[in-house]
Amino acid sequence: MPRSLAAIFFLLFAAAAFAEGDPVSFRQDVMPLLSMGGCNGGGCHGNRDGKGGFKLSLWGESPKADFEAMRGSERRLSLSDPAQSLFLRKATGQVEHEGGERFAAGSAEYRVLRDWIAQGANDDPESPKLKSLAVAVAGEAASDGSALHVFSLPQDSIQLRAEAEFEGGAKRDVTYWAVYQSSNLAAEDAGGGLIRFTQPGETTVMVRYLDARVPIRLACVPPRPDFQWSAPPAANAVDEHVFAKLQRLRLNPSALCTDTEFCRRAYLDIIGQPPRAEEARAFAADPDPNKRTNLIEALVERDEFAFHWALKWADLLRVEQKTLDSKGVAAFHGWIRQSIAEGKPLDQFCREIVTASGSTYENPPSNFYRALREPALRSEAVAQVFLGTRINCAKCHNHPFERWTQDDYYRFAALFDAIDYEIVENKRKDKFDKHQFIGEQRVKFDAKRELKDPRTKSEPDAGLLEPEAPAVVWENDRFAQAADWMFSPDHPRFARVQANRIWAHLLGRGIVDPPDDFRATNPPSNPALLDALTAEFAGSGFDLRHLIRLICQSATYQLSAAPNDSNAGPLGEGNFARAAVGRISAEALLDATYAALGTKPDFAEDGIERALHLAGATPTSRHVKPTECDRFLALFGKPPRLMNSDTERSNATSLAQVFALTSGRMLHDLLRDKGNALGEMLGSGKPDGELIDDLCWRILSRPPSEAERAKFGDYLLAAPDRRAALEDIAWALLNAKEFMFRR
Repeated sequence: MPRSLAAIFFLLFAAAAFAEGDPVSFRQDVMPLLSMGGCNGGGCHGNRDGKGGFKLSLWGESPKADFEAMRGSERRLSLSDPAQSLFLRKATGQVEHEGGERFAAGSAEYRVLRDWIAQGANDDPESPKLKSLAVAVAGEAASDGSALHVFSLPQDSIQLRAEAEFEGGAKRDVTYWAVYQSSNLAAEDAGGGLIRFTQPGETTVMVRYLDARVPIRLACVPPRPDFQWSAPPAANAVDEHVFAKLQRLRLNPSALCTDTEFCRRAYLDIIGQPPRAEEARAFAADPDPNKRTNLIEALVERDEFAFHWALKWADLLRVEQKTLDSKGVAAFHGWIRQSIAEGKPLDQFCREIVTASGSTYENPPSNFYRALREPALRSEAVAQVFLGTRINCAKCHNHPFERWTQDDYYRFAALFDAIDYEIVENKRKDKFDKHQFIGEQRVKFDAKRELKDPRTKSEPDAGLLEPEAPAVVWENDRFAQAADWMFSPDHPRFARVQANRIWAHLLGRGIVDPPDDFRATNPPSNPALLDALTAEFAGSGFDLRHLIRLICQSATYQLSAAPNDSNAGPLGEGNFARAAVGRISAEALLDATYAALGTKPDFAEDGIERALHLAGATPTSRHVKPTECDRFLALFGKPPRLMNSDTERSNATSLAQVFALTSGRMLHDLLRDKGNALGEMLGSGKPDGELIDDLCWRILSRPPSEAERAKFGDYLLAAPDRRAALEDIAWALLNAKEFMFRR
């Protein structure tokens, strides 16, 4: 792809740096060029299967293999006539090339490749290796990636400078030869390290040169010359960090939400259900200035708290019937719920899972390994759930966005090898489904190895993921060693990942988002805030309730969802300047609907009267028939629990959901059920105004507005059938965005 005019300076520099006849290094000069041109990207020749019969290693992770691939054909590299090399002719568009023109004939890139071919197209494995890469915003010192560089319109671009240092001390300006990748569409590389924003926003640019990567955080903000900071009072350290960044971005936070908004929000976020009408009324009428703090304290001690947070962990830990069977699901879910109810520290909770063995009925956390039958799956799940690290990319090649290599991947996977299963019984109903287990199993740690590194065909040495972690002694309890390392207060990731996950559940998005994808190219939006939450969480002894109290008592949590003039755009949303609006969970929506109408749902799982209490996933076996309520949960995003990821659950909206709510059988039958709350309300003899008040409190957790009271009142008064009219009003409220969304 031809470079833009913005890179002319660097083009001239590159041309001068590689004068005619200068020696060209394959490792230091040609390899960066292949990355800069995108030749070794996953969508081109760096694909696992290559393109057009030519394969390069992804992002240049294997120079030796790439050299051999390039030298594999005389047509590809013509030593006798370099200009006729197919590699050059395709890259410059002289010959048809699916990837299009990558650089122009006569460009600096062209001359480097041509000169390398003319000099014999040799490899130089003994050339000095890259030691470090330093990246700076023009006019500033080099950044380590943690600092945020802010500038305002009308300036819409900013120049980055990159300098490589090689072994032996040699340094080179590689600004032109580095690769610049923005984490989102707010900004793009305009060529030569000039980063141009297409709209106000915030991004992380990953600067890549050879095997070094440096993230640079940038924000382009609207000019707002008359901006004045509103100086809202900070309730605690959370607000201090959030407000400090908002002020720098020229964003004022929204006002605090109303009492009725806070009440519904806190109930949904902390215990997974909206308040009952009498609870919402009592909170709104309470004159105590500390009533919000008091409500938070009361909610974290309620029985529903343990059910709600157990639901979140059951999603992560794959608590589902097909693999664990219904008895295993009940045991595992019950253990998770009891652990949360008794306030078990989260590090201890996670340790008991990672080190669990024995009967899946008698020692419930051993079900974690029952669901993961291969070493690679176990290691990937442990890394993602407990360390927020998605290492699965490194299974086939070095991780393109992180430091993890294939060696790291197989070393960590080997740690979770040598797990065997004693199947006490298996009464599976489908003899053709080898993944269905019905019966007790015993998880056993033994010495039998099954994992092979596909590159060496041998058993990899077992080790922990971080290079600075202590060595693992295989003969000792390796799972206890792993737990000692992972769940230590000093571990660089565990406390951060869990604190961020709790924040994401309460605020609607993570400081690192998605919450289980910590990597250099996905840095925290507010590093100081995440550092503070991490320290607070670890300092509390990994107390879940403690961190929830801290976050919910902050002004940041209690902000309104209504934007103001400064925070209406994506910058405000991504920096918590206003409350996030999102559809409530499938379970909360179903339970709230039935509670509002005073009836009870029906599930395939026996003895359950609330979706919040369901232990397993939505039934998928042909031997268990899902009910209308089960199908509703699946439609509204309850996950099948086939992944160990926060992102498997979906709270997105769809047209099918609209049809289910507006004309679906379930809601239709509920409204017309003669035994529901509507009949009781009509039989109470209350006047129409009170009926409307009661219905709004039951469904929306607030009183009706004057306009609602007038319109609903007129509708009831004119209706020949008051029961049908009340059903219509209830239908309208149950389909209101305010009911379905958390604000």
